[in-house]
Amino acid sequence: MPVTGPGTGPVTGSAGAGDAPTRVVIAEDSVLLAEGLKRVLADAGFEVAGLAADAGALLRLTGQIRPQVVLADIRMPPTQTTEGLEAALEIRRRWPGTAVLVMSQHVETQHVVELLAGDPRGVGYVLKERVADLAQFTDAVRRVAAGESVIDPEIIARLVARPRAGSPLESLTDREKEVLGLMAEGLQPGHRPAAVDVAQDGGNPRGQHLHQTGPAAGRG
Repeated sequence: MPVTGPGTGPVTGSAGAGDAPTRVVIAEDSVLLAEGLKRVLADAGFEVAGLAADAGALLRLTGQIRPQVVLADIRMPPTQTTEGLEAALEIRRRWPGTAVLVMSQHVETQHVVELLAGDPRGVGYVLKERVADLAQFTDAVRRVAAGESVIDPEIIARLVARPRAGSPLESLTDREKEVLGLMAEGLQPGHRPAAVDVAQDGGNPRGQHLHQTGPAAGRG
């Protein structure tokens, strides 16, 4: 059963026969890539409800359309730094039931830490090279729509191997690091990712621990 976003009910995954398709908004300033993503998702049964070329347009579209999933490039105009990431974080604050999947050309581990600092359910971070594998990419979109966390395995490997000084990852237990590894399996052939839940723990200075809630068996 999918985990749910706070206060908004379950975040539905890709629809089955007879159901309304999952609505997606794409934020990508490259027209060619945006149109390619639109075609890929439409062919996989999603409804691409809007395209945004910058972070401001993304926030406006999300408020108007209220999609189930936002797919956003981390680097967007005008500075091509972190506008897409900041918009994704703002979307999670304003509309916590909206899943977000951010894309990056390069491994940028600090951005993952920022995304997972709140509720990690319905959050994903993939490298753009994954788009070339259509099955893996559309599966990642379905999984964040279903409330799972999907993090690119290359990013997870970098996070666990070399946590930054002062990073919350420094205080993770071995089991919690294992859960991060299981999250990455969502983008590895033949594996299903672990669903991740957040438990409040007064003994943890950040008040959060990652817990494996079991593989997402039976999801298409």
